[in-house]
Amino acid sequence: MAILEVRDLTLQMDSGFILNGLTMEFWEGYVHAVVGPNGAGKSTLANVIMGLPGYRHHGGDVLFEGRSIKHLNVDERARLGITLAWQEPARFEGLKVDQFILAAAGEKSEREVDRVLELVGLDPFRYRRRAVDKTLSGGERKRIELASILAMKPRLVMLDEPDSGVDIEAIERIFEAIALLKKEGTTVLLITHSPRVLERADHAFLMCSGMLVDKGETRKILECFSGKCLPCPHQNVPDLNSISKNKSGGENA
Repeated sequence: MAILEVRDLTLQMDSGFILNGLTMEFWEGYVHAVVGPNGAGKSTLANVIMGLPGYRHHGGDVLFEGRSIKHLNVDERARLGITLAWQEPARFEGLKVDQFILAAAGEKSEREVDRVLELVGLDPFRYRRRAVDKTLSGGERKRIELASILAMKPRLVMLDEPDSGVDIEAIERIFEAIALLKKEGTTVLLITHSPRVLERADHAFLMCSGMLVDKGETRKILECFSGKCLPCPHQNVPDLNSISKNKSGGENA
């Protein structure tokens, strides 16, 4: 059963069509990946699904559990159980880690804070009262954001480039958290251009120039994405080696 559908999604900005007739279905309880070269429109898709300002005036429709959410704002979508973790996690001056985690947690307890911090490999004693600001590295903030998502227990979570800016130990913890989210029934949508992240998905979509190029089992999409890509209008040619070397880079999509 599809928990999320995008139907004929079109978004035009100054540079032209960022999304162009995009139609996808995301099955409940699965880990999905959306992959493609930089500029393919992957992050834009996530922003549209979340309903962020600047991404609301689009053609087509977004449905959650069969209901159109096109006219709902970010807060209303969040209350339905939809959340988005950005590639670059936010900083919150003056807010402590435990306060950040508890803000949206189902269980409002110190025990829950400690549980989710341990799940992402952070010592609660060291991190519970740290400020969510520039004193934390990008990798630490990414893990703290993921801890807050684990405490939130959303219906659908979108993770934009979850391996960006983190070390090997951190990404393994993030992969464990993704598996746990799936086990608890959360539908996970991975926005990525990393084959390593793609391999963690059950099902994948290949995007290029704002359009859906292919979809199917992860192995099939991985083969396309690692050098056997189908013809599309994008000037870039995905290359496995260059992607692996630059997986910590940003995306402008």
